Amino acid sequence: MSSAVTETEEAARSSPMTPLKLVGLVCVFLALCLDVGAVMSPAWVTADDQYYLSLWESCWKPASTESWQCSSTLDSDWQVATLALLLGGGVLVLMSFLVALVAVCIGTRRQFYKPVAVMLFAAVVLQACSLVLYPIKFIESINLRIYHEFNWGYGLAWGGTIFSFGGGILYCLNPKNYEDYY
Repeated sequence: MSSAVTETEEAARSSPMTPLKLVGLVCVFLALCLDVGAVMSPAWVTADDQYYLSLWESCWKPASTESWQCSSTLDSDWQVATLALLLGGGVLVLMSFLVALVAVCIGTRRQFYKPVAVMLFAAVVLQACSLVLYPIKFIESINLRIYHEFNWGYGLAWGGTIFSFGGGILYCLNPKNYEDYY
């Protein structure tokens, strides 16, 4: 009887998926979804139904007309840099999600966890740089004389960055004994 319990405990301890890694995989998936939503969002900056700015276009509505006039934002160097940093971080999050998913499917325990954590932390650095650059350069270069706010697209990008950071931390943790954590 004692050997059966020991074998069961040993099987549980050597299982390829720990709860921390499963939660980490969920965090990476949520970060990926938030990053996609942020990149596709039309509302990074809005101003009283007269102006909005996304990563792709800038639109304004003159007071005398009802139609919106739009132009591409890809002609400004800081907006291209913001987009490139955010997309670079998003690609790293996608790659880390795929590697983590492969690790779950083939049942390896430690082989892929460090590369996933490194990719997630690199994505956090890239995305945090883009999210700090964006409001600084926006305020410096675009002169709006009306009330404006950073909207939900910008918030989604910060959410994706935070979930990437959380996933990176969870993939760094290595619980050897469940009794220490539960």
